Amino acid sequence: MEKLTYTPLTYEQLAQRIAQDIPEGAYVNLGIGVPTKIVNYLPEDKEILLHSENGLLGMGPTPLPGQEDPDLISAGKQPVTLLKGGCYFHSGDSFAMMRGSYLDLCVLGAYQVSEQGDLANWSTGVAGSTPAVGGAMDLAVGARQVYVMMSHMTKTGECKVVKKCTYPLTGLRCVKRIYSDLAVMDVTPNGLVVTEMFGGVTETQLQDITPARLTFKIPQNA
Repeated sequence: MEKLTYTPLTYEQLAQRIAQDIPEGAYVNLGIGVPTKIVNYLPEDKEILLHSENGLLGMGPTPLPGQEDPDLISAGKQPVTLLKGGCYFHSGDSFAMMRGSYLDLCVLGAYQVSEQGDLANWSTGVAGSTPAVGGAMDLAVGARQVYVMMSHMTKTGECKVVKKCTYPLTGLRCVKRIYSDLAVMDVTPNGLVVTEMFGGVTETQLQDITPARLTFKIPQNA
């Protein structure tokens, strides 16, 4: 194994990178946790409608300190803003949007993603842990595209990109793209295809730490 000389992206840097790939006019749900950071990096010249499962559409950036509205929060109970033209509504209507494939895209966090696109993001199965699946299952099967934002490795050194998930599953073959702090990987019928790498990691290093088989298709100008 090559000496580890790379530097993973921070979550802020990764959020900024993902924001570049969200298309104009998309209806998007940003999952609880680190994906919510993406809202602060969406281009102001693009119309992107952010959805929150507790019943918001047109969610804006995090409010400045002292300007929080206690009645305006995201599904993760974090204060948010509402853009001009935004609205809020019953959570039943919100889940109907999620389940009815009205959302173009969602970005979720994950504990594990398999090489086939299986997603595990609600429990590690540890005894005594509090299950918190929330709307993740609805998003995993209802959104037209599912992206994952996560660190490549756990704090204890295990890779989150695996051949087969060992944690309780959220959805089967639902993930289309993985954004880790080391690489962008597309889930294809032929396995995981790496299209971009970060922080100076090499192809050999990335494959050495990743149990799933990787195919590398990095554009020459990347």
